[in-house]
Amino acid sequence: MFSRPPRYRAVTAARPAPTAARPAPTAAVTVVGIGADGWEGIPGTSRQALLGADVVIGGPRQLDLLPPGCGGDRVPWPSPLRPAVPGLLAAHAGRRIAVLASGDPLFYGIGRTLAEVLGAGSVHVLPHPSSVSYACARLGWPLEDTEVVTLVGRPTARLAAALHDRRRLLVLSADAATPGEVAALLRDRGFGPSRMRVLEQLGGDRERTSGETSADDWPPPHTGDDPDPLNVVAVECRRAPGALRLGAVPGLPDEAYEHDGQLTKRHVRAATLGALAPAPGELLWDVGGGSGSIAVEWMRTHSACRAVTVERDPVRAERIIRNAERLGVPGLRVVTGAAPAALAGLPQPDAVFVGGGLTAPGLLDACWEALPAGGRLVANTVTLESEALLADARRRHGGELVRLAVAHAVPVGGFTGWRQAMPVTQWAVQKTSDSSEAVPGTAGADA
Repeated sequence: MFSRPPRYRAVTAARPAPTAARPAPTAAVTVVGIGADGWEGIPGTSRQALLGADVVIGGPRQLDLLPPGCGGDRVPWPSPLRPAVPGLLAAHAGRRIAVLASGDPLFYGIGRTLAEVLGAGSVHVLPHPSSVSYACARLGWPLEDTEVVTLVGRPTARLAAALHDRRRLLVLSADAATPGEVAALLRDRGFGPSRMRVLEQLGGDRERTSGETSADDWPPPHTGDDPDPLNVVAVECRRAPGALRLGAVPGLPDEAYEHDGQLTKRHVRAATLGALAPAPGELLWDVGGGSGSIAVEWMRTHSACRAVTVERDPVRAERIIRNAERLGVPGLRVVTGAAPAALAGLPQPDAVFVGGGLTAPGLLDACWEALPAGGRLVANTVTLESEALLADARRRHGGELVRLAVAHAVPVGGFTGWRQAMPVTQWAVQKTSDSSEAVPGTAGADA
């Protein structure tokens, strides 16, 4: 047997004795994740936090999972929850507070709300495996390749933005009705052949997984009863033959939109979104919404992107709402009114697109002033009057002025020729910290 070199023995002997683990940081609230397996499924650290709490706050279902030995006061969350958080915590100030959360408290859970209200340093989180982790384990799906869409407190229409052929989705259900609503949406959006399974009470004694069936054939035969309200819907997306293909980048087919001709056409739309350069979490003002295509595709680039579209025509405003829902971004805010007056009171944008009404007095001025340093403004026009306004704005503020011309091949008798669309003049500019001079408004009729 080899002996250790003396140098190794010396170094080993010099090491300090191991110290006790550091205690958890002091926090105003301890948030404990719990699953369908209840008290038996949570580790010792989480149990000690609950046993030592003076008050335990949670949903009724979660509180019912605690054993009698948890002697703290049990307080159910009121509804609506978020506005009640500050007052409820203040009412128990000075007491040891534990909050129960389903699964991982920071995955679509109460942990996020508490961190935002109290500050991350005041919240100590003890997570439990999430329903998504359980579902991927049961299905054999790699977690990093599976998209998650929550419909808890959110409209079913938002699922539409995630539908791509062969994509795997896990849908967090609001209740027992969600699987049927998911199947109906898949059929309506051209994804009826998609494969569906419902996983219920994951991790608990009553865990159950439905048989696989298509959205077209939902519900599965011989189901027997409704799904448990605590369920996750697994979807393997399959687009129906002939269904319109909607890609993941801007430039959706014009046929994807309901419109009356007031639509930024596909190729110009793709160039416009490229100039606007959306990033996660940013807010767009879409001024002169028309059919809402710019705002819709801004929001489709990332689930955290937000947009407000301003449209003076009430009929078109209602059409924008329908387009947003159809294409999976029901959170698009639509303001009915004429700009610039309708811009008052809107949250500060990261980018502004002006697609109509450029010659309205004060419009471009108001949009420019609303932008912070680093914000972007993109304006499109097809008229000479508005083009002159954009050329003057470029002279004052810089940026890029381009002309976009698109031609389509069309039949010409027995042959094929080019049909030129009206060229679009586009001004794109980023506001710098010293760009304080306003763009002069020009009186005249809307373009």
